[in-house]
Amino acid sequence: MGSADFILMINLLVAGLLSAAFMAIAVHDSGRVSARWLAFSYLLGMAYFAIEFSIPAFADARLPVVAAFAVFLGATIAFNGGLAYKYGVRPPWATMLCFLVVTSVAVYLVQDLPRHSLTRMMAYQLPYAAMQFVALGIVLSSRQRLARLDHVLALVLGASAVQFASKPLIAGALGGWGANPQAYVQTSYALVSQSLGTVFGLALALLALAVLVRDALNDATAKSETDALSRLFNRGGFERHADLAMRDAVRRGVPVALVIADLDYFKSINDSYGHACGDRVIETFAGFLREAAAEHHVAGRIGGEEFAIILPGTNLAAARLFAEGARNAFGALPIDGLPADHRCSASFGVAELADDEGFADLLRRADAALYHAKNAGRDCVRVSGVSARRHTPAILNGKG
Repeated sequence: MGSADFILMINLLVAGLLSAAFMAIAVHDSGRVSARWLAFSYLLGMAYFAIEFSIPAFADARLPVVAAFAVFLGATIAFNGGLAYKYGVRPPWATMLCFLVVTSVAVYLVQDLPRHSLTRMMAYQLPYAAMQFVALGIVLSSRQRLARLDHVLALVLGASAVQFASKPLIAGALGGWGANPQAYVQTSYALVSQSLGTVFGLALALLALAVLVRDALNDATAKSETDALSRLFNRGGFERHADLAMRDAVRRGVPVALVIADLDYFKSINDSYGHACGDRVIETFAGFLREAAAEHHVAGRIGGEEFAIILPGTNLAAARLFAEGARNAFGALPIDGLPADHRCSASFGVAELADDEGFADLLRRADAALYHAKNAGRDCVRVSGVSARRHTPAILNGKG
């Protein structure tokens, strides 16, 4: 067994392990269609390496060569499909499959050209490069926010495309790819080509695995931080994300305010109309907060009927206006299950972050303002002011 044969065997084994790894993710989370396509991609990769390994056994290798080409190109197409599902891009299946048919026919036809013809080599390698560029385009065209790992994946996809495009030149520099297909695995080019394939194939697979695992962990974290009824952050999730938003606002030198709201007479709604009605009140208020909040705002349900929203880039006056608008709008909303003339209300406490103050202090002052709003008869807004000299909290009356 030559060096290229040995690498082919390694590639076959690695492709099988990678296919199993992607399938394990797909089984763990049946909603990840991308993992199933990536698993199928490396399963096709196993078939490709098996065909390559068997080519020396054929007297006429034309059909096995074309089959190997088509199977490997099919693997890259399946890989692209997996990436498309992952990055929320519509997979260009019709275009890619048409490309597969056309290029497979072209590879079959160029078998009559001289073995070392540049045209013949390019017909075999450039389609792989094209599919890698398609994969790069899929990642970069995603509307999802790309993180560093996604950019690394895009970079490796680009490099992989370039190495496929350069293989005809590498073959020429290393003395060609054998006098016939049966002799291919004994050439220096075969060793280099299979080695490059191993490096890039493994790198792309590990990056794709890392991206899927990252997303799975993020989903698990999001579920643990989300309140099921309101679909807002729960208290732990809100405090973590609000603290991060506050720190970012401080770093950028912009104001940040916190608004806390408490639904008025919520217990009496549960007692009079049932807990299902109470749940709809919570869902309605939470839905209003989601619609009113900007993308950089952080909203959460921090208690049974208590909500909070942190407003980076918003000063005390603007936050007070936000709270007054929310109070008025919520008070006008009809709620399913309640009498037509019944309207719910909420009380609000507002505070702006002061110098040398942490999130816990801000939360405490906003909560104190809310307490005063409840004591003032509910359905109103109270604002926590801070003395510039001693940071002493002072509760200011709001309208309503």
